[in-house]
Amino acid sequence: MARLRSFQRLAAHFVDIADFLLVYIEEAHPSDGWVSSDAAYNIPKHQCLQDRLRAAQLMREGAPNCPLAVDTMDNASSAAYGAYFERLYIIQEEKVMYQGGRGPEGYKISELRSWLDQYKTRLQSPSTVVIQV
Repeated sequence: MARLRSFQRLAAHFVDIADFLLVYIEEAHPSDGWVSSDAAYNIPKHQCLQDRLRAAQLMREGAPNCPLAVDTMDNASSAAYGAYFERLYIIQEEKVMYQGGRGPEGYKISELRSWLDQYKTRLQSPSTVVIQV
C-alpha cells in the first residue's frame, strides 16, 4: 500500500502531462498460496473474475483518483508486459517509452518521476526551428 500511495502522489503531480492507469493482475502472495510475512491483506488465489474484481477494490481504495483496469483470468496483460508482480510503464503513441524493472526490487517510482520530469521539461522548452533560405 505504501507503493500505491507513492504512485498516487506521482499521478497527482503529473496529471497535467500524463494519464495514469493501474492494472490489477494476479495476486502475488495469495493467502492460500505463497504468503508473504508482511502481507497487508488476506486475499486468496483468484478462482474467477469476480474474485479478482473484489480484490482490485482494495487497490482502488489506495489510489481512488486513478483509473483501474483488471487483467483477464488468463493473465493476458501480465504476460504481455511481464508485469508479475508489479511493474511501471510509460506508453506514448502505442510505443513503450519507459519500462521499469520487475517488482518488487525493480519497482522504482524515482525512475518514473525522473523520466516524467525530463519529459515535462522538454514540453515546456521552446522548440528551435531552423529555416534555410
